[in-house]
Amino acid sequence: MAEAQLDPVFQIQRVYLKDVSLEQPNSPEILLNQEQPGVDIQLGVDAKPVADGLFEVTVTATVHTKIADKTVFLVEAKQAGIFEIRNMQTEQLGAILGIACPQIVYPYLRSNVADVIQRGGFPPVHMAEINFQAMYEQQQSDAISTASPQQIIV
Repeated sequence: MAEAQLDPVFQIQRVYLKDVSLEQPNSPEILLNQEQPGVDIQLGVDAKPVADGLFEVTVTATVHTKIADKTVFLVEAKQAGIFEIRNMQTEQLGAILGIACPQIVYPYLRSNVADVIQRGGFPPVHMAEINFQAMYEQQQSDAISTASPQQIIV
């Protein structure tokens, strides 16, 4: 029975939309413009402990579209998950928080961002798949702590 307590544990407790906002500061005038807007998407990952063996992993997306220097719309969204992770070595824990958990949370974020944009009256922006392993490995090579936010531009 003592051996069973040492078995690694990884379970999803909950995935939820933590925060979302849509801004259209130049509507309705900007909507009459026929130019194609430029789209900038930034992603971030943050992980923090919330209780013994429980961690919150948050993936954040900022989607900013502009025509010239005027914002068409700006969406900011945070999708989070609570994960139970026990009996893992430090290296394993870092990889799980930096790779496995964001891979679970990210599809929900992509869907919610596309939905909010479409409900705002725009064609949905489909965010690309992200290689969280490469992102994590880059972060490790830069010697950044897994608990600090990571920024990437896609």
